[in-house]
Amino acid sequence: MSKPQQSTFIAPDDGTCGWAQNTQIERHYHDNEWGIPSFDDRHLFECLTLEGAQAGLSWLTVLRKREGYQKAFLNFDIDELAKLDHSNVEFIKENYDIVRHKGKIASVYSNARAAVILQREFGSLSHALWQFVDHKPVTNHWQSLNEIPAFTEQSKAMSKFLKKRGFKFVGETICYAFMQAVGMVDDHIVSCPAKQH
Repeated sequence: MSKPQQSTFIAPDDGTCGWAQNTQIERHYHDNEWGIPSFDDRHLFECLTLEGAQAGLSWLTVLRKREGYQKAFLNFDIDELAKLDHSNVEFIKENYDIVRHKGKIASVYSNARAAVILQREFGSLSHALWQFVDHKPVTNHWQSLNEIPAFTEQSKAMSKFLKKRGFKFVGETICYAFMQAVGMVDDHIVSCPAKQH
């Protein structure tokens, strides 16, 4: 009996960012979420967590496990996660489809506790994080993916700020990927239909 053939994703030739032209899941994420400004604390915490989980791996790997992350981490309810600690790591590691890195799993709980403190101090996690772009999106005008930097002065400042506040897995490159994801910076290439001109 022959195996059923998987449908091949064929991206339309419309100038979309090259990284989003390989799989349907990447294209859907690109078209519907990446680079769209988000000010929702739960969503911001989810994105920060996923970007930290991606360190050393492909973004596609993390996207495919996103549902597992949402189930494992209470749909990223910051207050509820802040009540938990590293004693949950083994259970999460064994029972959910996530990246099975103990440090990354444990960091979700400690980062949630750090996020609660930022919420108290700044009024919201959003306000604390968006300060690094003066609370409005930065629109870049890259001609190709090769021009896009891995980090910027703003992402270095965010990384330093978050590390000082006790966050883990928030290096300058992770912070820049986070900033791109939540629309703090618009890094769609100029030919991309999703570009905010």
